[in-house]
Amino acid sequence: MRGSPNAGVRRVAPFERTVQHGIEFEGKGHPMTTGRVKKVVADRGFGFITAEDGKDFFFHRSEVRGTIDFDRLFGGETVEFDIENSPKGPRASNVREVTAV
Repeated sequence: MRGSPNAGVRRVAPFERTVQHGIEFEGKGHPMTTGRVKKVVADRGFGFITAEDGKDFFFHRSEVRGTIDFDRLFGGETVEFDIENSPKGPRASNVREVTAV
């Protein structure tokens, strides 16, 4: 009896993977990215963040964490975030304020 060519391969949902500068990470422990809120479209519930490396990432209001109030974002705020794969490409998740170490 032949085994499946995908035997032992774990299938991962698209939002379970994150990507950091072209490198995929699964699970926790992946690096955070820092950037600034570029634009907020409050009436539609999304915005864009420009990472320190100049790349722009979409984010949805449901991904804003901590003390940030999405409805009071206007652009220019410094935030930390994770990058995850989505059906439309990489996007920001777990968007939170930058905390001092």
